[in-house]
This record gives sequence, structure tokens and C-alpha cells, in this order.
Amino acid sequence: MKMTINKHWSYLAGLLFLPFATKAQTPDTAAVTKHAFSLQQTIDYAKKHNLDVKNALLDVQLQFQQNREYTSNALPHINMSVETTYNPSVATQVIPNFISPATYQVLIDEGVKNGNGQPITMPNDFGFIAAQFGTKFSTTAGVNLQQILFDGQVFVGLEARKTLMESKRKTAEVTEEMIKTNIYKVYYQLVVSKTQVELLDANIALLEKLLHDTKLIYQNGFAEKLDVDKVSVQLANLQTEKNKVMNTISNGYYGLKLLIGMPVTDELVLTDTLNDADIKEGVLENSDYKYEDRKDFQMAQIGLQLNNYNIRRYRLSKIPSFTLNAYYAKNAQRKQWSFVRRGDWYTIASVSLTMNVPIFNGNVTNTKIREAQLNGLKIQNQIDALKNSIDNQVMTAKNNFRSAIATMDYQKKNMELAKEVYRQTKKKYEVGTGSQMEINTAQTDLKTAQSNYISSLYDAIIAKVDYLHAVGKLQ
Repeated sequence: MKMTINKHWSYLAGLLFLPFATKAQTPDTAAVTKHAFSLQQTIDYAKKHNLDVKNALLDVQLQFQQNREYTSNALPHINMSVETTYNPSVATQVIPNFISPATYQVLIDEGVKNGNGQPITMPNDFGFIAAQFGTKFSTTAGVNLQQILFDGQVFVGLEARKTLMESKRKTAEVTEEMIKTNIYKVYYQLVVSKTQVELLDANIALLEKLLHDTKLIYQNGFAEKLDVDKVSVQLANLQTEKNKVMNTISNGYYGLKLLIGMPVTDELVLTDTLNDADIKEGVLENSDYKYEDRKDFQMAQIGLQLNNYNIRRYRLSKIPSFTLNAYYAKNAQRKQWSFVRRGDWYTIASVSLTMNVPIFNGNVTNTKIREAQLNGLKIQNQIDALKNSIDNQVMTAKNNFRSAIATMDYQKKNMELAKEVYRQTKKKYEVGTGSQMEINTAQTDLKTAQSNYISSLYDAIIAKVDYLHAVGKLQ
């Protein structure tokens, strides 16, 4: 039976149809884990095991650590240092001779005379002294404290921490929503495939019965061998079609496992059922919707908030910042390295308050402010465009869903009518008032009606999921 299932699976072809072996869901050579999942259990499993979701949740944890970095900027920074220095040759400094003038002044005041009997006078130039300051060994141990008292950019960063975390959480929710939407579609398509297989089995049973009856009629001389062969060909084609459908469904299970992060060697059984009433139930009863129900709209609004923080940060960078620094240390100097023994240690201590006043940086800050403002306008335009897109998605999805429901109801009635036509045609054939051509035509019409019904079921499921996603009510 030529079904139109392929066109419905093809939209996820890159995800679902993978080159796995399709003779069975699990290999016979290893013990397998069996999962019997409802739709909600499938979604819950994906939240824990889908790699995209797991990475999005890791991004939330990474943002938490980054927030701790922002917090650390506002906390005191304390550092301790110990430094020991060895000077093989103490540095020499050349300084003016300040000793000789005092000595000469004493000699002059005392009236001392030189070897020629003349009073000593003050020379015009006393030259320089080469002196070494310090010792060969020195050690300093100290503690330094630095505390930001006020910095506009730091405090804006502290304010933005909560919004940054919310941004990452919302990104994770958007990822989960995308995965959930695909799970809904694939899960229910696989559920509907059970109905497809049941219809195929029913058709095979009808053809097997028809083949049996046609053989009896042929044996009694009321049919030709050609009639038997035609039914045999139809039965073989239908069995081949079932094998193809089973292969497609098997690939669909592999794709669903990949989507939810389940090992392909595990066995997956879907426990939920679906009928026409389930598809129709309560979807359009309340058609009101709010943009804020959409995760992607919430994320866009958070992006606008973060951009506003950027503007504030740049503006506050134009005002002075204040930093407190405190330093306390002990210093010792020795001729030999003997700091663990007794000896003098000298205290060094300082406290300073630094005010940094930005005056001119080439208009870099003003440029960044303007860039952030323009970026904010872009984000607002994107939000407005998203609103229009949501409106369009909702209206389109609503129309598609209504049309899909109407088509599904029509095709179901048509399938029931085709069954009745086939039943009546078969009765006529059995009593000899109908022809082989008539029953072949009835069989073909029945298969076509069943194919159209399955196709309408798939369309209705996809339309329902698309509508619920569009209005942000996909649970």
C-alpha cells in the first residue's frame, strides 16, 4: 500500500533517517535496556540526556561562576608577599662631598693654619664621595589590601548578575522547547504509525481471503487463472509495502532515541495512544495568546535589558572612581643571611586613597554609549519583528489546524465509505454478479482512502503541535 508517510517524516530527515541497521531496534548480541515511555516521560528523559540541553544547563553553571567573578571585583583583595634579596655588590652612589665643608669650617673657626703658616680657607670645590647604601642581604614581608570604594562599572556588573543568569536559563528553556516540539511530532507520528500498520494488516487479511475465494472460484470454473494471479500480485505488493513501512518506522525509533539522547541499543516502547478526539480536544477553545508566553520572546526582552545595563556601565565609567590601598610590612637588613635569628625588623605602613578622574580618552566612551544605544534600537526592532512573526505563526497555524481537522474528518468518513464499497463489491463478486475489475478497483480505492486518512492524521498532529508552539502553550 503506497502511503504518503514519507513526506511527513522528511522534514526531520536529517535527524531521523540515519544509516543504522533496521532489521531490529536492538541487536541480539547484547543485553538491552527496555524503556516504556509516555510522551511526558520521553520529554523528561530528553531534559536529562539530550546533549544540547545538557550544554545549555552547563552554560547556566558557567554564568554562575562568571557572576562570582563580578562579585569578587567589589570585595577586598588581600595579598601577602615575602621578598629576600642578596646583593653580591651593593650599588654605589656618587654624591657631593658634604663632610669636608663641615670639617674645614671647624678648622677655620679654630684658626688653624696650614703648613705655610697661612690660615686655612674654604676650597671652591670639595668633589664627590662614592658611597654604598644598604647591606648584602635584605628581607621584606608584607600584606597589601586593595578595596574598590566606588566604581560605576563594577556596581552595574553586580546589578546585572541576576539578569545574566536569567538569560542563560531562558536560553536553556528555548533549547528545551525546540527539543520538546520535535519530540511531540516524532512521538505521535510513531504512535499513529501503529494505526497505519493495523490498516496494512487488515488489507493483507482481506487480500488473503480474496485470494482464497478466487482460487475456489477458479477451481469451480467460474474464474480465470489470470484473476488468481492478479490477486497474488496485489498481495505480494502489499506485503512489500508493509516491509517498507516497518523499515521507515524502525528508523523513526532510532531518530527519536537520538533526539532524546538514548543509546540506540536500548529498546523504546511508546505507551501513549492517540485518536481523533485527542487531536481535536480543547486546542482552539481559548485562542487568546500573549507574546510573553513564548520563550524566544522572553529571551529577546532579556537581551534588551542587558543592553540597557551596557549603556549604564559606559555612562558611569565617565565619573570618578575611588580605591583604598593599605600596606603593612616588616623589613630587615643583614650583613649575612640570618633573618631567623635575632635582629631588628623595621615597620613599613601606608594607607592611600586614590581617586581616578577620567578626563579625555578620545571620545571612546561616548562612541561605546552610542553603539550600545543603536544596538538597543536594533534589539527593539527585532522584538517588534518577532511580534509580527508570532502573529503570523499563530494565524497560519490556526488555519492549518482547522483545515487539517476538517480534512481528517472527511478522510475518515471516506475511508469508512470505501470499506463499505469494497465489502459490497466483494459480495457481488462472490455470487458471480461482479467482475474482477470491479473488485480490483474497490481494493485500490480502499487503499487510497486509507493512505489519505493516515496522511490527514499526520497533518493534524503536526498542525496541532505547531499551533501550541506558536501560542506558547506546548506543555
